Amino acid sequence: MLRRLDLRGAVPAAAEIRRLLPRADVDVDVAVDAVRPVCADVRDRGDAAVLAAAERFDGVRPPSLRVPAQVLAAAADVLDPAVRDALTEAIRRTRLVHRAQLREPVAIEVAPGTTVTQRWVPVERVGLYVPGGRVAYPSSVVMNVVPAQEAGVGSLAVFSPPQKDNGGLPHPVILAACALLGVEEVYAAGGAQAVAMAAYGTTSCPPVDVITGPGNVYVTAAKRLLRGVVGVDAEAGPTEVAILADATADPAFVAADLIAQAEHDPMAACLLITPSVELADAVDVELGKQVPATRHRERVAESLAGQGAVALVADVDAGLAVADGWAAEHLEIHTADAAAVAARVRHAGAVFVGDYAPVPLGDYLAGSNHVLPTGGTARHSSGLAVTAFQRQVQVVECTREGLAAVAPRIAALGGAEDLTAHVDAVEVRLR
Repeated sequence: MLRRLDLRGAVPAAAEIRRLLPRADVDVDVAVDAVRPVCADVRDRGDAAVLAAAERFDGVRPPSLRVPAQVLAAAADVLDPAVRDALTEAIRRTRLVHRAQLREPVAIEVAPGTTVTQRWVPVERVGLYVPGGRVAYPSSVVMNVVPAQEAGVGSLAVFSPPQKDNGGLPHPVILAACALLGVEEVYAAGGAQAVAMAAYGTTSCPPVDVITGPGNVYVTAAKRLLRGVVGVDAEAGPTEVAILADATADPAFVAADLIAQAEHDPMAACLLITPSVELADAVDVELGKQVPATRHRERVAESLAGQGAVALVADVDAGLAVADGWAAEHLEIHTADAAAVAARVRHAGAVFVGDYAPVPLGDYLAGSNHVLPTGGTARHSSGLAVTAFQRQVQVVECTREGLAAVAPRIAALGGAEDLTAHVDAVEVRLR
């Protein structure tokens, strides 16, 4: 049985919701201290430090940090046809969604003779991190690479941990996914050392401008430590799901979706929010049937025992307030009129509406991005998108007449700030 929290009185404030509801206790600041010497070593010794870290943390020394082109091609050649077909369709759908995120330049005439144009320019080079520890994630190759390609990035490098079982190379299916996407630059490097390698650059790998992708706490800590040296996306910690469901929900579906998220990681957080005690009881019964039958039952059981819970609420409106307060990475809506309820959600990485849009659809084939904000950061962060790989550049144009019209106001503001040279730089053009 999932532990129960009775919130059927007044809905707690958001800060109290985050305190009451379960999440893995991950202290990134402690991990920053652990990865600091690793990153410094890579900065100072380059490739040698990355190889040494691979031996220490991954238990294998890659034959070379950069994966040879023939190895990438060979991985694609032997890829299971069903996996190839699934990846091909995932790429197609993800490309459609992310291409629609592109923004056209916008020119605004703020006054006669003065125009500001906003342009979106791709960064020059990106590092894309793909986890490869407990599970290999070819889908994360798709989720990183496609938006970068659609953004117009010219140079892409993928980083994934070396595998003992693959001769010190990344997992074969990850290599195959890279090949299908036309990625030619792949490195057998994982963890904090991969982030440092991408940020600082080494003999074998030029530095990048932006690093994206999910990873464990040490990857997250390295991204936090090196933010400023390099741009990074949102910090992604242990995965999580919240399911807002009423009495109309199918308990077998709800239980299956909780198990699917718990399968990722013993630290995964799985929350059911419901006004229906009967549904909560039925979900417990389903978990009793389904957990023993799932392949990774020990991992699932550990997750549900540690970070699983049912929040009982007065009604769907109260449940929506609790869901917004928790700000889940994934939020499923299993209620009457689910689309209308979903339209009111404010804080979630991605929202899945109704019985037939489970989180695994988004993980693989919805076309949406599965690199999403966790740990409540959905209050202020978004999922990975084309915009992560672009910068906004503002282009200002002005005629002499336009500058003359605004010169007195520039003089007033420049004088108020005691920046007389600012005023002079305008007046010299108008004499």
